[in-house]
Amino acid sequence: MDVGYHSYETESTHTAGKVITCKAAVAWGPGQPLVIEDVQVAPPQKMEVRVKILFTSICHTDLSSWKGENEAQRAYPRILGHEAAGIVESVGEGVEDMKIGDHVIPFFQGECGTCICCRSQKTNLCQKFGVNPLKSVMVNDGKTRFSTMDGNPIFHFLNTSTFSQYTVLDSACVVKIDTKAPLEKMSLLSCGVSTGVGAAWNVANVQPGSSVAIFGLGAVGLAVAEGARVRGASKIIGVDINPSKFFKGKAVGITEFINPKDLDVPVHEKIGAITEGGVDYSFECVGNLEVLREAFLSTHTVTPSSYHPASDFPVSCCPPLIIKVWHAYTGMGTDCTTGDSPKPNVAASPSNGVI
Repeated sequence: MDVGYHSYETESTHTAGKVITCKAAVAWGPGQPLVIEDVQVAPPQKMEVRVKILFTSICHTDLSSWKGENEAQRAYPRILGHEAAGIVESVGEGVEDMKIGDHVIPFFQGECGTCICCRSQKTNLCQKFGVNPLKSVMVNDGKTRFSTMDGNPIFHFLNTSTFSQYTVLDSACVVKIDTKAPLEKMSLLSCGVSTGVGAAWNVANVQPGSSVAIFGLGAVGLAVAEGARVRGASKIIGVDINPSKFFKGKAVGITEFINPKDLDVPVHEKIGAITEGGVDYSFECVGNLEVLREAFLSTHTVTPSSYHPASDFPVSCCPPLIIKVWHAYTGMGTDCTTGDSPKPNVAASPSNGVI
């Protein structure tokens, strides 16, 4: 899809600085069908960007939030969605790194670039724009940019709200991309692909010749496989109860597949048997406590006696959706869990403390 800068700049001159009426999928309550309806989208304020969304994807996190599985995160009416690609329609005061017509992807894990976390090489949890499922308004003034046709506020979601033809984001939550990149494929960079590849590259730091196990072969799990393959992992084991995932996994580098339904022993025992005691890196991409346990036990020289149930520890102070990693304190394997779970105790480390 080729959208020329000049043609879009001309189109935007008619809408910049004005309220836009467009279609959006609005969630009015937990589990209620999304309603496609007209909404009003206000102009961007200081350090904000208004984006015309051309493509958006559905992530399991959207599903969990739509269901309202975590009561503390409920806020309605709300526009969900956080994986997308689009074009900048207008920018607010102070935005200098983006302009009308730029191709962009929204990013729920924003970066101010100046806080102690942004200056650190050990975390990407920006203190100001870091992902926060409880946040439902803009940082600038604590208000929404969405409203119903009669003027009532509609809440934001994960700094993004992409289930709308237009959305307003903090400029810290928008990334400009090459105009030659196909926008219909770029939406996955907003979450699934960046999460999985980032887990393999930046968090676990998979090394050449190493062995890897991946639990759950959805978009994130397959992205982990791709990241591990590019890093030179020699053995990449995919674990999933859906055998159709194995064909997709093979295309991105998975070398062996395990379907837990076909086993008479726990998965970690099977993995231990084919890897001389366990893998170097194990990734949990499901958000399930029992799966997390199996992933942990699948790393090198970890035994069930060294495992402490996650429920024994307090809830992690980190918000969901952030990659979390720990080291097995009785061995040398590394376990990494990615994604979001409605059960907060999944975020607690099963080794010797809190993530």
